[in-house]
Amino acid sequence: MTAVPTIVWVNARLPLIDISRFRGTAAQRARFLAELRYAAHEIGFFYVVGHGVPESLTNGIFDVAKEFFALPLEQRLEIENIHSPQFRGYTGTGHEYTAGSPDRREQIDIGPERPAVPPAPGQPAWQRLIGPNQWPAALPQLRATTLAWQAEALRVSREVLRALAAALGQDEGYFDAWFDEEASTHIKIIHYPGRDTGDDDQGVGAHKDYGYLALLQQDAVGGLQVQGPDGWIDAVPVAGSFVFNIGEMLEIATQGYLTATKHRVVSPPPGVDRYSVPFFLGPRLDAVVEPLELPAELAARARGVSADADNPLLAQYGENALIGWLRSHPAVAERWWSDILAERT
Repeated sequence: MTAVPTIVWVNARLPLIDISRFRGTAAQRARFLAELRYAAHEIGFFYVVGHGVPESLTNGIFDVAKEFFALPLEQRLEIENIHSPQFRGYTGTGHEYTAGSPDRREQIDIGPERPAVPPAPGQPAWQRLIGPNQWPAALPQLRATTLAWQAEALRVSREVLRALAAALGQDEGYFDAWFDEEASTHIKIIHYPGRDTGDDDQGVGAHKDYGYLALLQQDAVGGLQVQGPDGWIDAVPVAGSFVFNIGEMLEIATQGYLTATKHRVVSPPPGVDRYSVPFFLGPRLDAVVEPLELPAELAARARGVSADADNPLLAQYGENALIGWLRSHPAVAERWWSDILAERT
């Protein structure tokens, strides 16, 4: 595991990984795992190609996104997330907060399609995150296209996670137990409007993702930036690729050998619209992340779990997820979670 692999770099900063090589010959697989391990450990962000998602679907998700955000505001507000205790549905520009400041984006939040869990004494608060999505009556094709894209994003993300397990010296099915039909996956379909002259350029403030992995399909406009040792690195769009990044749960599981990297989105310039669809690979809400036993060579290079007073990392996934939702959507939290907020004041 000592050799530094020769991998494809984009703009000399972010590596590009061909996931199809994970199922190649033994020699191809070994070389691939070395490349993936290096990219995930050193940077925590990388492009993935060779994923097999049909172009008709990657184009289709952007087509329905543009149709939805072109609907009259009153039709978008019919599925506003203020109606959902699970934080699902439409959020207008400036109504989600990152790092304490409003983001300049509008979006739809979509999770697993499940019935709500009736409240019961003694149940964990995070169980109330389980529930249905909201879909616009004016655009029925949004549901079918989104769920088809979600299934493919889950397949690819699971493949990358299994490859990461192997790259870390584990059985490739190591993480599978937490990713059954109860896994807590999450999609955002996002529109970033061009900023007005003189506006703050925060599309999304600097943050880390709290699941295991995040997959991003971005359009050709760009705006995603990754925090590097010498400043912000532009994740320039690469046709046919997804951008992947390490989440906080993998940082906990690897004791910091893999680290969740801060990133942000800069608003597009005036008159330019940007669309993106991130998919967040979260485990079951009842998952408790336990440190895995790394090979000695990797364990010696683990950096420890990040200590951030404003963003403590919790091994209990459901609680970590709930904290994120309450912090990001204060209006929804106040309407549906006031009892929990009162308990935590």
